[in-house]
Amino acid sequence: MLLVGLGAVSTTTIAGVCAIRRGLALPIGSLTQMGTIRLGKRTEARVPRIKDFVPLAELDDIVFGGWDIFEEDCYAAARTAGVLEPAQLEQVRGELEAIRPMRAVFDRRYVKRLDGPNVKKGRNKRDLAEQVVADIRAFKQRHGCDRLVMVWCGSTEVYMKQTAAHATVATFERALEQSDEAIPSSMVYAYAAIREGMPFANAAPNLTADVPALLELAARTKAPVAGNDMKTGQTLIKTIIAPGLKARLLGVKGWYSTNILGNRDGEVLDDPESFKTKEESKKSALDYIFQPQLYPELYKDLCHVVRINYYPPRGDNKEGWDNIDLVGWLGYPMQLKINFLCRDSILAAPIVLDSALFLDLAKRAGMSGIQEWLSFYYKAPMHAPEVYPEHDLFIQLMKLKNTLRYMQGEQLITHLGREYYD
Repeated sequence: MLLVGLGAVSTTTIAGVCAIRRGLALPIGSLTQMGTIRLGKRTEARVPRIKDFVPLAELDDIVFGGWDIFEEDCYAAARTAGVLEPAQLEQVRGELEAIRPMRAVFDRRYVKRLDGPNVKKGRNKRDLAEQVVADIRAFKQRHGCDRLVMVWCGSTEVYMKQTAAHATVATFERALEQSDEAIPSSMVYAYAAIREGMPFANAAPNLTADVPALLELAARTKAPVAGNDMKTGQTLIKTIIAPGLKARLLGVKGWYSTNILGNRDGEVLDDPESFKTKEESKKSALDYIFQPQLYPELYKDLCHVVRINYYPPRGDNKEGWDNIDLVGWLGYPMQLKINFLCRDSILAAPIVLDSALFLDLAKRAGMSGIQEWLSFYYKAPMHAPEVYPEHDLFIQLMKLKNTLRYMQGEQLITHLGREYYD
């Protein structure tokens, strides 16, 4: 598992897997490790663990590596991130200290609030991509890996839109050679991974693999891709609450969301251009869940506001407030207020693990390109251009589990249930 950015999310993931392998902790939050799946009729009582139903890679078989702009090893980086307690890190210190970051592809034009010394130099972006490919191949040989997966766990880049450079593989590679500003660092990594046929996941809201050129390349190399932007704190709550409100046809006039966080992600998002990228990702979910074009009386005039404030004292302990102004029977107003005090990287780590394991499974199952069944994990899920993205968490979970049943030749579950009563 190759992680781009060995910061709070990556080090929490790695330290967690190391602790779980030793029996020191439970994989709470991981569908691949703790989730079950119903097979057949309810009367059959066949409900195996997902990891016993599909041939996922074992945790003991995972080797970690990655890139970062800072030189410190994974243990030192985890201490700097301050997510896990020092005593917990000490239990897996040796494994963490053995993981040192490779030099990163980095350009401050795309992440303005960070800088570091451990950065690659090259003639152009094509040269940098070739260096990443060389890193991938060397890592695979050095560790004797059969398969690789890459997950972008780096910072949120500035807001970008598709350009002509992203249209085809040919235009993209020409843009790499010309060091076109339309190719941010995350795209260099995505290109390198996909060109090697590796599964790739984008855990940030950046415009990364979700462009025609890289999807064309993924089809050519049979690489599965997933993203974008891991669904952790406030958006996770939105995709749980909003489907319930819509199911009961309760109107929503306003949804005000604000957050405080003090980790490196918060520092990066303090830049307006990076915040714009995150804002677009966070705001899209409600529009698709509520479908105001179908229910104009209930949701057409929804006022949706999202704020993120960098507040260093909190570190990785994020706090999100939601104020929801509801409309009920006969137009009577109601309110729902949610205060979620969460730990950003603690929620993200199992998503990184699950994404990697499921993408590896997809690769072995011959499923290339966009893996929409992994929308369950993402705020702005990748999808075919002719369809809208599915944001309802419960529909997403049904889609994921039905995909696993499909892979194994089991009957898909519709939840109709008439067979019990006819």
